[in-house]
Amino acid sequence: MTRRSKIKNRRAFSLLEVLIAVVIISLGMVSVLAASTAFTESNASGIELSTAEFLVEEVRELTTSLSVTDPNSDDDTFGPEYYESSVADYDDLDDFDGASFSPPIDIKRNALSNYAGYTQQVTVRNVSANDFSSVQYDHSTNFVRVTVNILLGGEQITSSSWIRANY
Repeated sequence: MTRRSKIKNRRAFSLLEVLIAVVIISLGMVSVLAASTAFTESNASGIELSTAEFLVEEVRELTTSLSVTDPNSDDDTFGPEYYESSVADYDDLDDFDGASFSPPIDIKRNALSNYAGYTQQVTVRNVSANDFSSVQYDHSTNFVRVTVNILLGGEQITSSSWIRANY
């Protein structure tokens, strides 16, 4: 066989084979794009949750050293006393009951303007010494449950609670 006849007998890819290859490559590209989008969304959710947990810890650290009830008065007000007009004046844990901070605050009570879309909502409730899930009337027990809800754009991202003793 001559060289010319070998070239003449060589077959090229058919149109059907080319189309199948294009479909397979396209499916692979679409799969990679979908996975990339899912990874990006998952990463964004992780960042939101991590930020929310950071904001919970800021409140926890801020209130750790405070007494549960007002150390300077016999006033049994649950929540801020009449002379405590801002978070800078809060001198005990129960002052934070019902507080909402947007932008959120840090351990030094400074506004965290970089997190302006987030809100910290704090609730302080007296709970039974025998059952921490049972809410009691204010100042009736030596235990309180502090709950901090973190919202982003009005939607709750996380909620965390802990128990403090009034001793």
